[in-house]
Amino acid sequence: MLETERLLLRRPEQADLPAWTAFLSDIEATRFIGGPQDAYGAWRNMCLFTGAWAVQGYSNFSVIEKATGRWVGRAGAWSPPGWAGQEIGWAFSRDVWGQGYATEAAIRCLTWVFEELGWKEAIHVIHPENAASIALAKRIGAAPREPNDARGNLIYVSTTDTLL
Repeated sequence: MLETERLLLRRPEQADLPAWTAFLSDIEATRFIGGPQDAYGAWRNMCLFTGAWAVQGYSNFSVIEKATGRWVGRAGAWSPPGWAGQEIGWAFSRDVWGQGYATEAAIRCLTWVFEELGWKEAIHVIHPENAASIALAKRIGAAPREPNDARGNLIYVSTTDTLL
């Protein structure tokens, strides 16, 4: 488990499924990550991230708001075979957008992969229309990588030298 001032980051659990499902049913919140999913799709999605923990030893964390104990999103490491690189990604429920949670979680996840997993860099695969995630990547010191070759998405790169 990782911790920030306002957040707990831990492996996904069965208790997260209702909030995970609600998040993945939100058209706007999922616009840049494949679109909304039904309850079965949300379950499969959560199991995908949870299974990556068992297979690789890392994956996305469930992000829990300390003040309330509620699930507010997911963030963390991701690098399936054929992916553009070792990624730190984030996705949050719309009701917490603009509160800095994604920035807080991304920085903590980057620190973790650099210090604990020994990564030298982490990419952030971002849809070209996702202005909020592009701004977040820049805010944490990530730089665009050219050429971008991530299935039509942009790639930003964070390193130990650029992490704010």
